[in-house]
Amino acid sequence: MAELEIRQIPVLRDNYVYLLREPESGAVAAVDPSVAAPVAAALDKLGWKLTHILNTHHHNDHTGGNLELKAATGAIIVGPLADRDRIPGIDVALAEGDTLQFDKEEANVFDVPGHTRGHCAFWFPRSRALFCGDTLFLMGCGRLFEGTPAQMWHSLSKLKQLPGDTRVYCGHEYTQANARFALTVEPGNRELIARAKHVDELRARGQSTVPGTMAEELATNPFLRADIPALQKSQNAPGDDVATFAAIRKAKDEF
Repeated sequence: MAELEIRQIPVLRDNYVYLLREPESGAVAAVDPSVAAPVAAALDKLGWKLTHILNTHHHNDHTGGNLELKAATGAIIVGPLADRDRIPGIDVALAEGDTLQFDKEEANVFDVPGHTRGHCAFWFPRSRALFCGDTLFLMGCGRLFEGTPAQMWHSLSKLKQLPGDTRVYCGHEYTQANARFALTVEPGNRELIARAKHVDELRARGQSTVPGTMAEELATNPFLRADIPALQKSQNAPGDDVATFAAIRKAKDEF
């Protein structure tokens, strides 16, 4: 069976909407459509018919196009059960351990609160693709608008367990700024230094840095590395994953 066809649509200032097509059935999903017009234009250009909308969380820059796209296509809107009251037009609410049947493809659903109280992520294991909204960014993570450091660390710890070849499709193009911050946390991390240089080269050419892989994140993302003793020591929190994560998040907020 063929993997999902994935198209990335840059919208607003730095958001990404993703179109997923299951090649056997032709089912098409839009992940976090912040605005409708660019998504509709991309669908028209590709000749794809929208059947699903997948929302990771309620923020308007991830759900703003829901109702217009649903009215135009009849797409089924899927989102987090923990935040169903704030997802416009939601039809199907899913929680930790649930499976989304996307015709011939399946996605596992993770509850990953922290950025918001009801955030979820969709992992398509056969296609090695994770759609994580604003929980995990390349070399970063979302701000804690509605959650705690302990919640976010627990959420990220779930994603850390995914295979290294998992492709990470996040909600924003924040990678270059995240890399600059990460270098202040681990200035001697050789993989991080090399990756930051590559990111600078991509952005200089106007190219996207997304997706990355989970293996790259585990090696270079300080928010996923809060359980590493050397990093804990540098944050004055030996043996304490959550305190280390909290210190790094606070530093990023002030960066």
